[in-house]
Amino acid sequence: MDMIAESGLEKLTMAALGREVGMSSGHLLYYFHSKDELLLRTLEWSEGRLGAERGRLLTRAAPARERLDAYVDLYVPDGHRDPHWTLWLEVWNRSQNADEDARERQAAIEGAWHRDLVALLAEGVSCGELRPVDPDRFASRLRALLDGFSIHVAIGLRGTDREQILGHVREFLDESLARSDT
Repeated sequence: MDMIAESGLEKLTMAALGREVGMSSGHLLYYFHSKDELLLRTLEWSEGRLGAERGRLLTRAAPARERLDAYVDLYVPDGHRDPHWTLWLEVWNRSQNADEDARERQAAIEGAWHRDLVALLAEGVSCGELRPVDPDRFASRLRALLDGFSIHVAIGLRGTDREQILGHVREFLDESLARSDT
């Protein structure tokens, strides 16, 4: 992740990574079998850390909408070339040629984000904090919106910095989930 943050994925070669960690590229290939496997395992590690943080944010004692904002804040990249999102984009780009195991592992990553969001939305609806929506359907739409905006931030598309995106998403959530009787 440090090498991705410093140089980007285009300069991440097995030889350069080997030099950085004091191993030969052959040794790395012995353990990971390919650069694609190395990238996917790094993404899984990074997602594990994000999953633990997401769990802490979503289980704290706070209103559902406040926790939803925390979910969005964690989801959206920190900025252009965010290492996690750079890695995520590369792994998904390479998934066109991935085997079934790699695809299932990628689906598991996405599934964890989706399940947590569905549970949070269902809780907010059931306790009356959020307008009644189909949690699964709304989560799918919200994640598509977040993915699109997040890609813009991660690639550094002009006019789409993190704060602008967070503002757009919060406005969308206000319009979509605010109870009409409040």
